[in-house]
Amino acid sequence: MATVLALETSCDETSVAIVRDRSVCSNVVSSQIAVHQPYGGVVPEVASRRHVELINPAIAQAFQEAGLGWSDIDGIAATCAPGLVGALLVGLTAAKTLSMVHNKPFIGVHHLEGHIYASYLTEPTLEPPFLCLLVSGGHTSLIHVKDCGVYTQLGQTRDDAAGEAFDKVARLLKLGYPGGPVIDRLAKEGDPRAFPLPEGQISLPEGGYHPYDSSFSGLKTAVLRLTQKLQDEGPLPVADLAASFQRTVARSLTKRAIACAQDFGLSTIAVGGGVAANSGLRQHLQEAAAARGIRVLFPPMGFCTDNAAMIACAAADHLQRGHRSSLSLGAQSRLSIAEVMQLYVS
Repeated sequence: MATVLALETSCDETSVAIVRDRSVCSNVVSSQIAVHQPYGGVVPEVASRRHVELINPAIAQAFQEAGLGWSDIDGIAATCAPGLVGALLVGLTAAKTLSMVHNKPFIGVHHLEGHIYASYLTEPTLEPPFLCLLVSGGHTSLIHVKDCGVYTQLGQTRDDAAGEAFDKVARLLKLGYPGGPVIDRLAKEGDPRAFPLPEGQISLPEGGYHPYDSSFSGLKTAVLRLTQKLQDEGPLPVADLAASFQRTVARSLTKRAIACAQDFGLSTIAVGGGVAANSGLRQHLQEAAAARGIRVLFPPMGFCTDNAAMIACAAADHLQRGHRSSLSLGAQSRLSIAEVMQLYVS
């Protein structure tokens, strides 16, 4: 069993974790939400500077909580792609430095692969093949998980990611940032059928629609126009708007995930990313999957958002298979999940 120290700094969470195989020894997460709230979103330069301030204390805390020392560590990992390049460089540089100082193997990890591995942390018996529905602020993907490092993207968003749509609609409704949690909370007080909203569809050149790809920009525009119309009639029914929007997103994601799993003969759907915490998505997908005999796995709330435990879990699997990364590996803002094995030299 490999024991890995991992650093995650791809966006606005500074996280350090120590994981032994699929067991979490420690997982420190320092959120920057309060820092970015006045701007209504993540400011890359601010995020990078904050990572520099937080990374060393987080490393020390991770070791303290785990009750381990450097002699217990088999490898050192960091998220290297995709993400904000400046933010990624903080964790990547720290991990490489520690790798050289302590003479430990270095493992670069794809951020989306980390979200796939979040499900392994609570379901240690989970094995491929299965379908991963990855929904976050920057990504909405359906990924066929075939083995460690072997992935095929079957569906994706053509515009806004699901989490991005939540943030933009929250801004329209003047609910603040981040939008996901507040919309989820308000949706429980509203009528999800109050306003019929369109599910985005991607047309195919030969006719019909793509069965797995998503689109949320049209839904966002529909909410904008509906909001403008309702403002002329009196106070906005914010709870009903939130509930109707959330139901539409949940139905859209559920329909595509179920169709994809059935078409490819996959009996398990593992959900990852920040939107995996959404109660509407959890309810819709679990009900639809249960009716079709499909198992659905949702990580605990703490493993839905960005965290280093999922990065360490992925790195531990790669390390045990003999995969290592070069110390010349750079940060990349974009990298397809299908190109994961490019991160390793052996």
